[in-house]
Amino acid sequence: MSSNQSPKIAIVAGEHSGDLLGAGLMQAIAKRHPNATFIGVGGPLMAEQGMNSFFAMDDLAVMGIAEVFQQLPKLLKHRKNLVNYLISEQPDVMIGIDAPDFNLTVEARLKKAGISTVHYVSPSVWAWREGRIKGIRKAVDHVLCLLPFEKDFYDRHQLPATFVGHPLADDIPMQWQQTEARNELELEPDATYLAILPGSRKGEIARMAPVFLKVANKLAKKYPGLRFVAPMISEARATQFRELVEQYSPELDIALPVGESRKVMAAANYLLLTSGTVALEALLIKRPMVVAYRFHWLSYQIIKRLFHAPFFSLPNLLAGKEIVPELAQSEASEEAIEHALVRLIEQDNQPLLEQFTSIHQQLKVSASEKAADVVESFL
Repeated sequence: MSSNQSPKIAIVAGEHSGDLLGAGLMQAIAKRHPNATFIGVGGPLMAEQGMNSFFAMDDLAVMGIAEVFQQLPKLLKHRKNLVNYLISEQPDVMIGIDAPDFNLTVEARLKKAGISTVHYVSPSVWAWREGRIKGIRKAVDHVLCLLPFEKDFYDRHQLPATFVGHPLADDIPMQWQQTEARNELELEPDATYLAILPGSRKGEIARMAPVFLKVANKLAKKYPGLRFVAPMISEARATQFRELVEQYSPELDIALPVGESRKVMAAANYLLLTSGTVALEALLIKRPMVVAYRFHWLSYQIIKRLFHAPFFSLPNLLAGKEIVPELAQSEASEEAIEHALVRLIEQDNQPLLEQFTSIHQQLKVSASEKAADVVESFL
């Protein structure tokens, strides 16, 4: 093992969000140990912090069952070579960031070889396949949780875990001024805006945009002063969405900024969005929202049987009760979504925004520093 003054730390991140977490963690560790060396797999942000990546991180960022199946031989080869390399390097600690299907196996093999392992970002075992906790215990000495209820889950299962807070809560300001965001996006300073966020993937937009646009049509008739804006993750998704506007609501005047989703949320008065991290961003930006989601019908049959969390949107999971309307599958009808939005528009949302602020404060505890504290205990 290397001496504590110049620790050798292995980190494996599988996608952009993991690269972000990894870079923050590396920065926090380097402050304490300027001579630390970092090995493993990371993206461009981790490379800036001195990570020499064993193979390209993009090789791990594979979505969907069919895609994973095609890439399987390459992934298995990568995994085998990486495990051999890390065991030969004998790092003081190995930190797997997210990507549980890949990382937990790597961690299990390293732990068996006597190397300490930490997993950063809890797999969502609290929501499904609770049985996986056995596999996690075999693979991991310590779990770093982004959400407080995750730590409670590991405490119940007697697996060491630390709540480190959510990096998004460190990133997003407590107060994001609407006027400023509108100026930057060149939106009308005094209009009322509904932001529509139908997802970032092609399939999601194909499923969600038609119903969201039909709802927007009805609201435009009901509230003639209401304006619409829909941020898109890329030019390709903006083109896809524009075609759907032509098809479902050609009358609707809707702005489509690209790559500005957080700023658009800050500029808006109300949000209609799909489930996922975007709902957490909306909470942290503190705008009233309606969350609606429709799965592919086959996926839904599977999810229905396996999913056992009380809510599917992060604001409600964090609050431990329904504070934002969440509508899934058949409940995500035009009528129900419209009804929920009308309620938001007509009611006083101040109590809701206060709840958002208190959740933000709870999650904002310097994630990278807290994660580095735990890593420190293994050096």
